[in-house]
Amino acid sequence: MPVPKKEDWMTIAEEFRQHWNFPNCLGSIDGKHVNIQAPSKSGSLYFNYKGTYSIVLLAVVDARYRFRVVDVGAYGRRSDGGTLASSKFGKALQNGRLDLP
Repeated sequence: MPVPKKEDWMTIAEEFRQHWNFPNCLGSIDGKHVNIQAPSKSGSLYFNYKGTYSIVLLAVVDARYRFRVVDVGAYGRRSDGGTLASSKFGKALQNGRLDLP
């Protein structure tokens, strides 16, 4: 899934302003733990705070709930913030490489 370009970010921000009266917003981000059966010999990598085994789905959606960025497969033991920080998207955001307006 391609990361949005500057023009896309501007359109997303305008849609958030128009539809939600939320100016300068470039997306809504959240993580979801998807329960799995623990892989053999994985130890506690997939064991999460809810007491189950999972992988993390991290996504950014636009004002119309369309997925714009998706990261799947982080270990369940990671928080949403940890998953974001270690994802390609999160690193690009931290390093200023997202072509934001």
